[in-house]
Parts: sequence; C-alpha cells; structure tokens
Amino acid sequence: MKKKSLKFISLFILSLMSGSVLAGEKETIFNPLQTAVPSLSIAPDARGGSMGDVGAATTPDLNSQYWNPSKYAQMESRAGFAISYTPWLRKIVNDIDLVYLAGYYKLDDRQALSASFRYFSMGEINLTEAPGPTGEIVSNGTCNPYEFAIDLGYSRNLSEHWSAAVALRYIHSDLTNGIADDASVTAGNAVAADVAAYYRTPISLGTETEAHASFGLNISNIGSKISYDDGETQQFLPTNLKLGGAFEYPFDKFNTLTFAADINKLLIPTPPVADEGVSPTDPEYAKEWDDYYNTSVISGIFKSFGDAPGGMSEELDEIMWSAGLEYAYNKQFMVRAGYFYEAESKGNRKYWSFGAGFNLSIFQLSAAYLMSTAQTSPLDQTLRFSLGFDLAGLKGIMNNDKSETE
Repeated sequence: MKKKSLKFISLFILSLMSGSVLAGEKETIFNPLQTAVPSLSIAPDARGGSMGDVGAATTPDLNSQYWNPSKYAQMESRAGFAISYTPWLRKIVNDIDLVYLAGYYKLDDRQALSASFRYFSMGEINLTEAPGPTGEIVSNGTCNPYEFAIDLGYSRNLSEHWSAAVALRYIHSDLTNGIADDASVTAGNAVAADVAAYYRTPISLGTETEAHASFGLNISNIGSKISYDDGETQQFLPTNLKLGGAFEYPFDKFNTLTFAADINKLLIPTPPVADEGVSPTDPEYAKEWDDYYNTSVISGIFKSFGDAPGGMSEELDEIMWSAGLEYAYNKQFMVRAGYFYEAESKGNRKYWSFGAGFNLSIFQLSAAYLMSTAQTSPLDQTLRFSLGFDLAGLKGIMNNDKSETE
C-alpha cells in the first residue's frame, strides 16, 4: 500500500506542478522543475490573475501578501481584507478549488501587519481495488486530499519611496488522507519565509496628475523541505524569485493606464537527465538523483542559476515572464488584460487573461478569465473572483449612520 500511495502522490504533484503534460513541438527534453506543494504557486486573486499573473510592482492592494507583502506599508487605507475563489480543472471536475483570504492592518503611517490563509481542496477521490471474484471493482471508500498555508507578514517604509517586508509561513499538505494504511506515509509539514521590497516614485510628465514608476522584488517560500514518507524522501518547496516593474500613466484626473511586467524563476535545482541510451538504473545516473535529493535548500538556491543539464539555453528556459495592462476610470472601474509565458520544455504554460473590477468606498469586486494558447491549462476558460472590503471606509459609514441617528 505504501508504494501505491507514494505513486499517487508523485503523479499528483507532477500533474499540478506545471499544469500540463508532456507536449511540445521543439526537439528539446521535457525537464520541468519539480516541487512539492505546487498550489503555493497558483495566483490566488482575480486582479493579478487577469493581468497575466503580474503583481510584484503593481499598486498596493488587499492581496499583496502573495505578490509582494512590502506593498502593504504603502497602502492608503488603514485596514482591509479580501477573499478570493479559484476553481481548478473545472472542465473536468467541480470539486477542486482554491480559497484565499488575505488582510492587513497598518500600525501607523510607516508599518503594517498582514496575514493570509490559503486552502486548496483536491476534491473527493473514489478509491478502488483490483476486480473481485465476479469481476466487479471493489470499492475502498473515498478520501479528500488538501493543502493549506498560513502566513503572517510585517512590512515597513524605509524611506519616502522604499518599503520592505518579511513574511513567515506554515504549510500543511495531506495528499494521503486515508489512501495509505502504512504509518510511514504521512502528511507533509514545512515552514518558509518571504523577503520582499517595493519602490514607488512619482514622475512629472507635464500632465495634471503625476505618473508613477515602481519596482518590486519578492523571494518567496525560502524554507525547509517537505516529506510525505516520514522523512525518507525530502522534496523542495517552490522557492521563487519574482522581479517586476510597473508604469502608471494618468491621461487626466479620471483616466489612468498601467503597464506591468514580471519575471519569475524557481530557485531549486534542475532534475538530472539521463543521456541517450543510459538506463534509469545506471549507478552514475542513480547517484545524480541521490545528489539532487540531498541538496540543501540554500545550496539549491545558488545552484539553480547554473546547473541545468542543457546549459545556459536551458537556464534561460527556466525563466517565466508575464505582462499586463490595467485601465482605470476614476479609480472605480477597471479593465485588465495580460499574457503569461513558460517555455515548452519547462511546462508549456502559455495563456491570455482578461478581467474587470469595481471599487467603491466599502468594497472591491474583481473577476478574471483565462484562455490558454498552448495545451490546456487547469484554469482554461475559468472565471476567478475576488471580493475585498475596506475596513476604514466601512467604519466611516457606520460612524455617519450613528451620528445621523443621534
């Protein structure tokens, strides 16, 4: 039963990791980076998701905890929270989804606390065994695998334009959930941290209102490895380097256009690839895999910039990029679009995304729609939603209502 469970876990991780299967027209080796808890890499909110998964340097918002927590220190409002819902593989099943809750509170004009909770449900899985004596499949019940992560962040303004943040994260991943009857097959637990920085400055272009340029950096999921077999095998978390830039241009006091772009690189070692004709049981190839699994997290971060078997061309393929546009009218109505690119040999995720948003004094509502241009994405033709609340605005309305009744 242990081998059966570990096989299921491995296949599930690989299927979520890139959101794709072996495909591609180039004569290149399909060698995606392999991480555990791939749900940590799913863009959780509709604003970033509608701009091609961009968010390192966009204007601060309620869901900055995922993209760049240092943006919270530069929020104008005192406090707020948001909830987002993302269906997964909706064209196949209807019970796999991601729910994300994020919020912040500014201690003063210079610093803020933030937190988030991410829950990824993998739906209900019907377990079966081999055919019985009469040929029927024997049922072995059901299970409900899931993953969740809890974050707590602190951000601070370092100067008029610079802010920085750290975030701590606890991760729990239960992919067995009743599948295994072997005590050595366990749920995985890990801890990680994010380190982020954000720079935003006004630029005078002779218009009625100032334009703004911003830059963002977020190194996320720096932490322990995670194991599903009682420590026998340790797998990497999706440690990621995100760099981004954005330019916000106001045509006048009502109409604003923002262009933003991000690049991402997983900071984990590249899996070894066997040369043509080499057996998977070859001792030297087996040793390469032993070295891969025994690589420490910190060593893996540094190795990730120059260990690809295909040399520099493969290293460049490991860089994902995305770009997005956001048009805002009076900061109340937004239309967004974006594009995400990943090399064919590393997962082949390529898709356009579109969306819209409404901002009022109390709440914000955003929706996003994804359209894959390569092989099918788990989010292809799926709507995502985010609903946010400005607690300062809500408090102001409550105070006004109270004064009127008095």
